[in-house]
Amino acid sequence: MNLDFQNIQLVPLASALPRVSARLSMKDHLGTVRVRMGIRRDAYRVDPGLYAIGQPTSVSDVFVTANYKLSFDTLRKNLDGVDGWILVLDTEGINVWCAAGKGTFGTDELVRRIEVVGLKDVVSHRTLIVPQLGATGVDAREVRARSGFKVEFGPVRAADLPEYLKTHQATEEMRRVRFTLSDRIVLIPVEMKNFLIPVLVASVILALAGNYTAAAAVIASAFSGLVLFPILLPWIPTADFSTKGFLIGGFMALPFALDSFYSMTNENMWLRSGWAMAYMLIMPSISAFLALNFTGSTTFASVTGVKREIFTYMPKIAWMSGIGIILIIGLSSMRILGGM
Repeated sequence: MNLDFQNIQLVPLASALPRVSARLSMKDHLGTVRVRMGIRRDAYRVDPGLYAIGQPTSVSDVFVTANYKLSFDTLRKNLDGVDGWILVLDTEGINVWCAAGKGTFGTDELVRRIEVVGLKDVVSHRTLIVPQLGATGVDAREVRARSGFKVEFGPVRAADLPEYLKTHQATEEMRRVRFTLSDRIVLIPVEMKNFLIPVLVASVILALAGNYTAAAAVIASAFSGLVLFPILLPWIPTADFSTKGFLIGGFMALPFALDSFYSMTNENMWLRSGWAMAYMLIMPSISAFLALNFTGSTTFASVTGVKREIFTYMPKIAWMSGIGIILIIGLSSMRILGGM
């Protein structure tokens, strides 16, 4: 288990329950940095169950979260000074929003966890505070019918909980889902880690083959999809992530295409046009694929929207990249044969 507990202390109704602090340790902070870099992200979790924070009693609030440790830590650090209970669902180490889309942060698991921890014997009230981003997976009516507990959807951000708890009413600002520049930048290391090795392997192979321009194009495509795309996301003027990726990848490919057309003076116009076209086909498709991958990391997208994008644009990405690769193979063969 990854969580460092304080010494378990007696609480009014649950002396056997672990008590956690709202203050994160240095180990917690280092773990956050490690996970932000994409290292052992799938194993960063806490045990599902019921935890005490502060000095809770039978009337203290119950906060529901995922067993992804980053979600758990974000919740508890914003409950400093609050006496309450944290009900952790088994989401297989996935954050609340993604787990709600996958169904692991859902009605069945919530009802089951209420029963497993014996929550009715711990608290006298029948209200659960569930994060708003978990609403896609939780049917409040069914939870109440099956468990007797009312689901109260709290604010989007855990940082708003102290203010929310004063009235248990979320303001419009608390309901607003934001995906700020800092939120987007923090995702870049994780995405780069996932694709760094394939990008480096492809660029090295192309460089060893003597095609330094193509090697640079691979790196530029990855940079446009993994770095420029999340930074420029709100300002790229299309709705879908894939078309945003096509646009930014197209702008990145344009210098390579123009260079191929105007610098290859020893080739005829058709060969120069072919090389330029290959860059304009492959680079935007790489950028679009990487951009589409970000739909799983942002609150900008919905489950149905992601599915629609995948079925709509993945065939186009595959066709464009496939034609571009075939074109490069053909042009390379013609260059070799022409030099013989």
